[in-house]
Amino acid sequence: MKRFLCLFAFAMIIMTHFSCGNGEKVESNPFFEAKWDTPYSTPPFDRIKTEHFKPAFEQGMSLHNEEISQIVNSTERPTFENTVLAYDNSGEMLWRVATVFGMLSAADTDEQMQTLSAEIYPALAAHSDAISMNDKLFERIKVVYDSREAEDLGADEKRLTEKIYDGFVRSGALLSPQDKESLKQINERLSSLGVAFGRNLLAETNEYQLFVEREKLEGVPDAVMETAAADAAAAGKKGEYLFTLHKPSMLPFLTYCKDRALREQIYKAYLKRGDNGNENDNKSIIAQMVSLRYQKAKLLGYDSYSHYVTADQMAGKPSAVYALLESVWTPALEQAKAELERMMPMFTRDNGADAKFESWDWWYYAEQVRVADYKLEEEHVREYLSLDNAKSGIFFLANRLFGITFRPLRAPMYHEDCEVYEVLDGDDTPLGALYFDFHPRASKQGGAWCGTYVDQTYEDGKRVCPVVSIVCNFTPAVGRMPALLSIDEVETLFHEFGHALHNLFAEAKYRGLAGVEGDFVELPSQIMENWAFSEQMLKQYATHYQTGEVMPDDMIAKIRKCATFNEGFNTTELLAAALSDFDIHAVQSADEVDVAEFERKSLNEKRGLISQIEPRYHYTYFSHIFDGGYSAGYYFYIWAEVLDKDAFQAFVESGDLFDRATAERFRREVLARGGSRDGMDMYRAFRGAEPNQNAMLVARGLLKEESPIQEESDAERKITQVNTREQARQRAERSRQERESARQQAETQELL
Repeated sequence: MKRFLCLFAFAMIIMTHFSCGNGEKVESNPFFEAKWDTPYSTPPFDRIKTEHFKPAFEQGMSLHNEEISQIVNSTERPTFENTVLAYDNSGEMLWRVATVFGMLSAADTDEQMQTLSAEIYPALAAHSDAISMNDKLFERIKVVYDSREAEDLGADEKRLTEKIYDGFVRSGALLSPQDKESLKQINERLSSLGVAFGRNLLAETNEYQLFVEREKLEGVPDAVMETAAADAAAAGKKGEYLFTLHKPSMLPFLTYCKDRALREQIYKAYLKRGDNGNENDNKSIIAQMVSLRYQKAKLLGYDSYSHYVTADQMAGKPSAVYALLESVWTPALEQAKAELERMMPMFTRDNGADAKFESWDWWYYAEQVRVADYKLEEEHVREYLSLDNAKSGIFFLANRLFGITFRPLRAPMYHEDCEVYEVLDGDDTPLGALYFDFHPRASKQGGAWCGTYVDQTYEDGKRVCPVVSIVCNFTPAVGRMPALLSIDEVETLFHEFGHALHNLFAEAKYRGLAGVEGDFVELPSQIMENWAFSEQMLKQYATHYQTGEVMPDDMIAKIRKCATFNEGFNTTELLAAALSDFDIHAVQSADEVDVAEFERKSLNEKRGLISQIEPRYHYTYFSHIFDGGYSAGYYFYIWAEVLDKDAFQAFVESGDLFDRATAERFRREVLARGGSRDGMDMYRAFRGAEPNQNAMLVARGLLKEESPIQEESDAERKITQVNTREQARQRAERSRQERESARQQAETQELL
């Protein structure tokens, strides 16, 4: 499972997050321009400077306040058009500034941007509260809300009215003046603490460096060594090898380095981020945030912050979340224990009978088991998974499923590592622009995410195309060797590409209908992972970076055979993080918790998490929940996995993993609708039934049935048996044409 910055949540916050007065304008500030004269109105990154943001925020806040005043001071009877729609359309400049700033703050930050964040975000929180607690504005919205049936509003108009009304209520519109003031103070303080948390984490991650001499790197593959040597040389220590806490560096080290003491050193440093008792320590920040979130929930009438969050999600209530997580926890932990038992003979052989298996040993010995039991070495698999190959794979998949194409686009970029494409529908209608930013650097947060620089909207009845960005931290190229991805990195790319498609296909009529429930938002992303290592897909994109040879059948078979390898560990560490997140936000007290003790009781004492497995994130570096929008929501991933695995079965059952009719139905009922319907209603419209949890359990190897991958193979064989020679010839010709199209597209990219 991957780390994602919740840009959806960020965007919903930003929509109402700002105040202040006019500041001094910066000459030629791009944000003061009504339109950007760039392809697809992409941000003019070549002209945007950090000093442009503050005056742009101030101007945007001022304009937003004027727009709200016009609504409030209107003497006309409140209607959908003059109140709800006017509110939905307000703050356009501010939305644009905040969206660009939020994306760049995560993807290409510096000290100046971080300082500005600490100043801007509390002001934005205050502005949000000033609007959401504006009594006169809420009164007008309530009039429209109360008369929505009598006014005979359309479905979209009625839903927008209800969503805006509910949003105001959840933001404190019904509170007493005294409680409103308390909530304002809480929100402003939470905003400041979140900025501080992220800043501390970035500093802790970037500061750690492990320089190692060559003789201590037994077992580390040459490709990893080359990257580490280049990093060391760049750091002024040519001849040594540098490893950091960025995962493309750390995980290969943990997987292959035979030196156990060095594995311990780097992994402990990773686990201790934000927990070192220094100026970057996050424990006090977390304790304050948890207390403040409880106080916020209590003010709004909820028993805990987890009750507050889930009330607005598909889950509806905490008990539904716990029911899912706990039902998977026990089989996952038992499977993990069995995986540990399989590794123990190897561990004892290397370290003696008295040695204790520790968490920093898991990656190393799991790889030993993978090689021994499945005869599969990931380093050999990487040779077929170049970044260019994986990128061509997602383009091929999108074309097969939806008929869309990608063409290199000349547009401003915020960093030289970026690349950008225009995305065209099957009839060559523009869908939007897509940026890629693949590799780690000190100015970028860890993990992977997808967000927008320009949101899909409608203007004067015409669709405004979105500008979408995928940001990752993948293994970079070194010398003549291209970027070769791990299996996990390939899945990450397919995952983020799913988020991108969700944005690119959006057809939301109103801005307030753009967002979906948090526990639904991962469905469009996670479903794409199901194709990544199917046999048909690997045959299309997985070719050797030197010879061009298509991945051999025996390697494909091994990859498919070990699809559930180490899934006990993977599921347990994911659930441990989800449960610890939900537990700490289920507290019903304003007392500040002892962070380390609370986590220990939640996982080890209460649920029996074994010491050999750490949660995917400890609180002190759990960016998702303390500065990423997933507070009490890390369960979103496992909840959405129930949906995505069951939804993928629709393609399996069709007999064709690329079935266009099924894909078009998924696009129409899920990807294009935004938040115009409840998530479960959209799911039922696509699938025709409630989701079945079994597909997820099977995919993770926790339920002993035929896996979806096996069913896919059976279906393919049955189809082959009944197909005529003519049908087979047509498929072969279509495949040839698709490969030729991909080749021509690649040549065009090289020319550009």
